Amino acid sequence: MKKSLVSALTTALVVGAASTTFAAANPFEDVAADHWAYDAVAQLAADGVIEGYGDGTYRGDQEITRYEMAQMVARAMAKSGVSAADKAMIDKLAAEFADELNALGVRVAALEKKVDNVKWNGTVRYRYINSRKEHDGDNNAKNHNNTNQVILRLEPSMTINNHWTGHARIDYGTDDEKDNMDTAKNNKTVQVERVWVAGQYGNTEINLGKLPMYSMVDDGMIFDDNIAGGQVIFGKNIKAAVSVGRARLEDVDVDGNGTDDSITASYQSIEVYNDRDAKFTYGVGFHHFANREISVGGGEGKNHDLNIWDIGLGYKFTDTLGLKGAYAWNTAAASTEGEGGNIYKNAKRAWTVELDYKGADPKDKGSFGIFAAYRQLGMAAVWLPTYDGIERNQKGWEFGVDYVFDKNIQGTVKYFTGKDMTADDTKAHKLFTELNFFF
Repeated sequence: MKKSLVSALTTALVVGAASTTFAAANPFEDVAADHWAYDAVAQLAADGVIEGYGDGTYRGDQEITRYEMAQMVARAMAKSGVSAADKAMIDKLAAEFADELNALGVRVAALEKKVDNVKWNGTVRYRYINSRKEHDGDNNAKNHNNTNQVILRLEPSMTINNHWTGHARIDYGTDDEKDNMDTAKNNKTVQVERVWVAGQYGNTEINLGKLPMYSMVDDGMIFDDNIAGGQVIFGKNIKAAVSVGRARLEDVDVDGNGTDDSITASYQSIEVYNDRDAKFTYGVGFHHFANREISVGGGEGKNHDLNIWDIGLGYKFTDTLGLKGAYAWNTAAASTEGEGGNIYKNAKRAWTVELDYKGADPKDKGSFGIFAAYRQLGMAAVWLPTYDGIERNQKGWEFGVDYVFDKNIQGTVKYFTGKDMTADDTKAHKLFTELNFFF
C-alpha cells in the first residue's frame, strides 16, 4: 500500500515538475522495495508535507526510481512551516538522494548550510521500582524498598564525514539510591555515559571509544551496558562482531556475599549471528572477563576469570508472535565445595526462554507489546543483563507490557517473582514501572 501511495505521489510530482530535462532517460537505479525512504515519504504524505493527486496515468505496481524519489524530496525541501520531526526526515532523505538532487539542480550544499551538523534525541523518564525479599533464615527477615527516579537523557549524534559519525549519551537525574525523589535532594552531577565514534565502510562497522555493548547472540542476557575500547562488525546477513576493551560493574553484589562492589575487568568477545529480523534467528558467542576480584567459586588459587560461551535461538511464528531463548555457561575452573558451596552451585549457568506478542512502537499511538519469560541468571554466567525485573543471581518468572499512550509517550510495567540463588533460597519480587517521553 505504501508503495502504491508513493507511486501516485511520484506521478503527480513528475507531472507538476515536468520538463525536457525530466523527460530524459532515467540514469539511476530503482529504489529497493524495502528501502526506508518508502516509509519516510509515506509519513511525510500523511503529515501533509508532500501533496499529490492521481490522474489515472500510473500503475499501482510500478517501481520507484531514485530519480523520481529525488523529485519528491526536492518538492518537500521547498515546503515551509513543516514540523521539526518532518524537517529532520526531509534532511535525512536529502542526504540519501544528494547525487540525484544535484543532477536535478537542487544543491544539497545549500541545505547543509541550514542544517545543524549535530542532531539531538533524548528521553525524559520517570521510574518507580518496588522490590521485596523474604529471607527464610532467622526471624524470617524481610527487605522492602521503594525507589522513585527521574532522568533526562540526551543523545547527540554528529556527522564527521561520509563514513564517520560521533555519538554520546549524557544523563542528568536522581541517583538510584542516595538522591531519589523521596529525599527531594537535587543531584548536581551530569554523567557522560558514552562517547564514541562509528565508521561504516560497506558491510563493515567500526566503533571506538566508550561505546554501548549488547550481547546480540542472547539478546542482552549476558551484557547490556558500556565498554571502553573498540568493536568491529563484519558481514550483512550473517555478522561477526569482535569486541575488546574494559568493562565495569557499579554497586553490584559480584561474589554473592551480600555486599555491593565496583570492579573493572578487561573484556574480549566474539559473536556470530544472523539477521535479527529474520524469521529464524541463531547465533553463538564467547565472552571473556578477566579480574581477580570476580569470584567464581571458593578456594585459593582458582581461576577467577569468566569464560562464558553462549548460544541463542529465536523463531517468529507470525509477524506478532515469537519465541526466543538463550543458554550460557562459564567454563572457567571453580570450586563448589566448602563454605559457600551452595551459593556457587548454579552460578556457572544462565538461560532464558521468552514468548513475545506484538511490540510497542513509540511513534504509533495505541501500539503495545507483551512478554512472558522464565530466566535463571547464574552470577558467573552473566555480566550485566538487559532485564529490568530479574537481577544477577536470581531465577524465576518475569512478565511485562509496553503501551504507547500517545506519539512518543510510552509506558512499561514489568514484574518478577522468583528466588535469589543463595543458600537460603530467598524469595524475591520486583515491580518495575517506567514512563518515557521521547524527543
